[in-house]
Order: sequence, then C-alpha cells, then structure tokens
Amino acid sequence: MHTASIQLSQTFNDADEDREKLLAIDVEEPVETKFRVRNLTKFSEGEMAILKGIDMDVPRGMIVGIIGPSGSGKSTLLRAFNRLWEPPAGTVFMDGKDVCELDVISLRRKVGMLFQLPVLFEGTVADNVRYGPQLMGRKLSDGEVYKLLTLANLDSSFYNKIGSELSVGQAQRVALARTLANDPEVLLLDEPTSALDPISTQNIEDVILKSKQQSMTTIIVSHSIKQIQRVADVVCLLVDGEIVEVLKPNNLAQAKHPMALRFLELSS
Repeated sequence: MHTASIQLSQTFNDADEDREKLLAIDVEEPVETKFRVRNLTKFSEGEMAILKGIDMDVPRGMIVGIIGPSGSGKSTLLRAFNRLWEPPAGTVFMDGKDVCELDVISLRRKVGMLFQLPVLFEGTVADNVRYGPQLMGRKLSDGEVYKLLTLANLDSSFYNKIGSELSVGQAQRVALARTLANDPEVLLLDEPTSALDPISTQNIEDVILKSKQQSMTTIIVSHSIKQIQRVADVVCLLVDGEIVEVLKPNNLAQAKHPMALRFLELSS
C-alpha cells in the first residue's frame, strides 16, 4: 500500500529534524487538504499569546482529534474554521479559499459546529431539525427528518417531542441532527460529550463515525484520550498555543514533548 506524508503542523525550525519527524504521519493515498492553516496567531487583550503561529493541514474526509491541557487554545483554534472567532486574513483556507473572503453564513452552513451543551430552539424536535434548511427556503419532508433522527440514533417517537422534555444527551443528538440537516462538508465538535452519560456518549461517537462514511471532514476537541482513540484518524496535541505533536491514536504513548507526556499520563 502506498502512503503519503500528511504534515499537520510545521511550527518547527527546519534544522530540527527530530521535531519534524514528530509532526508528520503517513496515511493511505489519495489525500486532499480540506483546511490549510498558516501562521494563525491570537493574543488576548492582555497581549498573552493564545495561539502561536499555528500551521496545520486538515485532510479531507478524515477525523482529526485535538487534545491538550485546558487553556491551550483548542476551542479558539476550532472556532477559526467557521469564523466564530474571526481569524486574521490569509491564515485559514478552505478548499484553497481564504475563509475571511467567504460569505460567513454560507461558510457556517458548510462548516457545522456542535458545542459542549446543546441549545434547542422553541418548538418540536422536527422544528429544530428543519430550522437550517428552512432558512434557505427548503422544507424537509417528514421522511428526511426521520432519516436525520435515525442518523443521530433517535427513533421516530422523538419527532413531535418538545426540547424541554429531553435529557441533555437526547438534546445533544437533536442538535447534531439539526447540524447535519444543513448537509455540511465539515463537522466541528467542541467537547460534544463532556456533559453526557456513557450511553449518550457512545451514541454521539457512532454518529461521528457514520459521518466519516459520507466523506465528511471532522475536527473534534476533547479532553477524553479514550474518546479520541476511538474515533480519530490522527491526533494533534496542542500545548500552550502550539501543536507540539501529531500522532496516530494508537501511538499516543510515543509522545515525546514533556508537557504532552505529562498531560497524557494524568489523563490516562
């Protein structure tokens, strides 16, 4: 099987050969880049660096996991992809186009996002699932709604339920079905199961893996090492605003960066 090197980060000095090896992995061909990030930097109001010149290529159709200590910049990086945080021009590209030059509403339909805690709109579950397409002048049929609910591991009995009647885990799956109703090319997941019980967590993970079968690109931020190992194709370890390691999920024990090692040891 031929392999191609995927460079997900390149924040090292060219002379630092050891680090260059850390930040490259091999995956099966063919490989196309969905997102290209170059020198993405953000400072807080107090001029503290939140992101320090991130360079990152996200492969199309793969699940990329981002893990690291709290405050390392994971959510900030994730929000740059659909401009929930407005990145500097010329730093984030989707399909070769600067995201800052794209219509933001169109971008967010293509790059859907699921947050840590679900927020449902008033009305029924079906109303929530239909919300995005309806904004574009299209009403989903009952069959299309049922199909999305099934994809989110919800049976037809949820169709007419009200959001306030649902558990957090059920509401999160409705929020996921609502996101998928827009037929996104990319799914951003920010700690999507941190507030869920193990069964609800497994349901969400099942949906993530199903989405990959449809060639969707997924980027997931999680504190759960085990979750990332279950769902991700590649893992980026983000420490103090820098991607310090890129590894395959089953090779996390091979991490060499001291802070990354410490984080992995304490998280295991």
